[in-house]
Amino acid sequence: MSESLTITAEIREDVGKGASRRLRREGKIPAVLYGGEKDTQALSLNHKDILHDAESESFYSSIMEIKVADGRTQDVVVRDMQRHPYKQHILHLDFMRVSATEVLRIAIPIHFINEEKSEAGKASGVVIQHQITEVEIAALPKDLPEFLEVDLSGLEPGGAVMLSDIKVPEGVEIVDLSQEDDVDMMVANAVHISEDQGTGAAAAAEAEALAEEEMEIGDTPLEDSDEEGEGEGEAESGEEEESGD
Repeated sequence: MSESLTITAEIREDVGKGASRRLRREGKIPAVLYGGEKDTQALSLNHKDILHDAESESFYSSIMEIKVADGRTQDVVVRDMQRHPYKQHILHLDFMRVSATEVLRIAIPIHFINEEKSEAGKASGVVIQHQITEVEIAALPKDLPEFLEVDLSGLEPGGAVMLSDIKVPEGVEIVDLSQEDDVDMMVANAVHISEDQGTGAAAAAEAEALAEEEMEIGDTPLEDSDEEGEGEGEAESGEEEESGD
């Protein structure tokens, strides 16, 4: 686990939509901190600093430290972020407290490596598809990785890499595989395309449709993966709607 990011915050007593609008005009972000055995706390953050931090993938999958003016600190993870639908504005943030002794469930990104070294990557007329881009894991905070790597060096044309093929660090479990009705799913696959499909985005789209058709034919159809979202939460339709206030 990498060094924790520290976020400076101010405790706010003035809550509500009007107060949140005033904060945004001042270049700040309304936020809430909840979880653990403590009460929910309203905070305000510097928008410029958070917008910069949010450009990093690890912002959404790592443990951070919130520090207030009186010196108190708290380890947290991002649980929800609301963005303006078309402006470069963050409207609201939800943080959850983290305990060193409690297992944390969080979605972390998948990094695909060695794709170009695989037989599928070298073959003509083959498209490699990334079916999912993040996975939910369970781990103690000290064991939490920023991402999981999927090595595609052994991927052959027509082959696939499943969720159960991912190697996880000690102390880390993939949630879908640790439940009684564990759900294995396709993480990446390599499909053949015909000459008339061409190359590029159109070929990839057609190959994806072909892969979905092949999955439906099998004895146990695989669930469609959700590739939307990198842990950022859903954008609200405007500044008037936000959680926590």
